[in-house]
Amino acid sequence: MRTILLAYLITCITTAAAYAPPAFGLGALFRPPNIKIVKSNGDFERLEEAGKFFVDAFWTGKVGGGADTLSPKQAFQLERQQVAEFNKRYRRRAAKQSGRLPGSYAGQSLDSNSELVLCVNGSDEVIGCAGIEVSRIKKMDGYDSLFSGPLMSNLAISRKYRRKGLAEDLVKAAENIARKEWGYDDCYLYVEKRNTPAIKLYKKLGYKSIWEDDTATTLLPTGDGRVVNGKTTIVCMKKRIGAGLFGNLFG
Repeated sequence: MRTILLAYLITCITTAAAYAPPAFGLGALFRPPNIKIVKSNGDFERLEEAGKFFVDAFWTGKVGGGADTLSPKQAFQLERQQVAEFNKRYRRRAAKQSGRLPGSYAGQSLDSNSELVLCVNGSDEVIGCAGIEVSRIKKMDGYDSLFSGPLMSNLAISRKYRRKGLAEDLVKAAENIARKEWGYDDCYLYVEKRNTPAIKLYKKLGYKSIWEDDTATTLLPTGDGRVVNGKTTIVCMKKRIGAGLFGNLFG
């Protein structure tokens, strides 16, 4: 009986390894040299650089918005708010900062467990980022109850460096912080339902949808030069990160 069980486990592990996707995706074959994944460590200058990068990488041409390019006024407004948001969430003295971005899912850290992970090129320029923080997460159980857990957000990659496996690297780095440094077994994220490329990526990386909220709001840069607070549907996704090979089968 023990021999049969051992053979079954070996078969399962071998099969899973044989059909598992490459660790960093096919895009990693075209990865530029000297790319590094590093922590911001709450450094103000790094967070400021990342905030400005994020405006161009995320807010320009945002899904659901009408602005393919940002006006100087839009860029200035979004940069100011994004830098303040990053400082509030990821700077080591975050409690003294202010400037939370509008929107019902802008995020707010529970404690000092927060980090903005950066992807930098050979010139040490920020070309990607992903945030991870311990936050209050809705259960959507009809009672508006909350629980604390690691919430990943602010994933963005420079257009020039997309489809090279860097987003997967950033997600993995954020998950490693939540699991290895903070001791969590699950990781959560919020994503807009209309952002289908992001949802496709997260599903590929093992995340599963657990609820939707169609009453959420978000900022939208419009084609006429404004930045408005618009309605959206938020999807909460979850991944089991601390249960080994079979974790997501039961997560």
